[in-house]
Amino acid sequence: MSLSRRGLLAGTGTAAAGAVVAGAAPAYAHHAPRPVRTGFDRLAADGYRALAGRKVGVVTNPTGVTADVRHIVDVMHADPRVDLVAVFGPEHGFRGTAQAGGSEGRYDDPATGLPVYDTYGVSGQALAAVFTASGVDTVVFDIQDVGARFYTYIWTLYDCMEAAALAGKRFVVLDRPNPVTGRAASGPVLDKAFATFVGREPIAQAHGMTVGELAGLFDAEFLGGRVRVETVRMAGWRRDGFYDSTGLPWVPPSPNMPTPDTALVYAGTCMFEGTNLSEGRGTTRPFELLGAEGVDGRWAAAMNALELPGVRFREAYFTPTFSKFQGKTIGGVHLHVHDRESYDPVRTGVALLVTAKKVWSGFAWRPDHWIDKLTGSAAVRTLIDAGAGTDEVVGAWQTGLTAFRATRARYLLYR
Repeated sequence: MSLSRRGLLAGTGTAAAGAVVAGAAPAYAHHAPRPVRTGFDRLAADGYRALAGRKVGVVTNPTGVTADVRHIVDVMHADPRVDLVAVFGPEHGFRGTAQAGGSEGRYDDPATGLPVYDTYGVSGQALAAVFTASGVDTVVFDIQDVGARFYTYIWTLYDCMEAAALAGKRFVVLDRPNPVTGRAASGPVLDKAFATFVGREPIAQAHGMTVGELAGLFDAEFLGGRVRVETVRMAGWRRDGFYDSTGLPWVPPSPNMPTPDTALVYAGTCMFEGTNLSEGRGTTRPFELLGAEGVDGRWAAAMNALELPGVRFREAYFTPTFSKFQGKTIGGVHLHVHDRESYDPVRTGVALLVTAKKVWSGFAWRPDHWIDKLTGSAAVRTLIDAGAGTDEVVGAWQTGLTAFRATRARYLLYR
């Protein structure tokens, strides 16, 4: 059954199409497996009506795939119903060849011949000029996020939305699941004084939203409603579902996000980027393995003694092939999440920082205070330095988190 353009964008199609209907109860059992149809899947099923007559540019990366793992750029380029004229690549690039902090630059895509423009590190009027030069009148965003404020793709979304408004371009988001569920927000809320590309605006460290929901929040709360973003909603996604319940293929959104298990811990353990310990880059389990030279089994023992819900810690030794401690055997911990429902990644990350500082005399923050940019203020660092425990650190952000949760609720699209 074909969906109208209005129904497609608003998510108010028929029950057969799996659309979300306000006030309707889910028609399937709790946690029952159900294939999710992404925003792109629904757009294509509707014959691309929402893009009819438009010159389209797509902001995407390797995660922009169909259920049968064809890239949406390849699919749309081959379809005469879509006038696809440009591609815009984020951090790591359109085809995903660059490591953290890198991109692919400007080139012509060998597979399609389409011009690929680099958006990484470009924002405001400079990015608006890129959109204008590309000849597009509609910018489409389709990238898989992982649910953490410091994962840069949501700020690529933000920057592209702002640039589209400045350039007078239409903006369409093709929604995808939050792989670690959309149940609730957690962690500290960014202080605007600490805004960077790993956090432009005051949202929680684990935001619990989809990119389509974030786009609505960004537009209304931070961009003055200038974008009037259009979101093509998913069908069949529910807020309490982890990624393995979606039936969708997992494509690593970045080189150090190999599995949904990585995404599950990332909102907490990425804080170790702000320390002199390895966050597991250069191993097969990034963000699940943490360590440094001189760390021994006392760290895992201290963590297990806390009896944190949903997670256990194994004493581990590993040799990173790149990044911190490249080629050196180091000691640390390996996180094993055994109950995803009760596991709190941000609280666990704080507990890991607190205990690491206590059991390892070599612990230090990165001298550029990167931890402040990751956590969105100086509070986590200064409290831990002052000897605060996990409960005190977590308690310090509750007022801001409560306020963000109230704001967030106004932009949720799914039950």
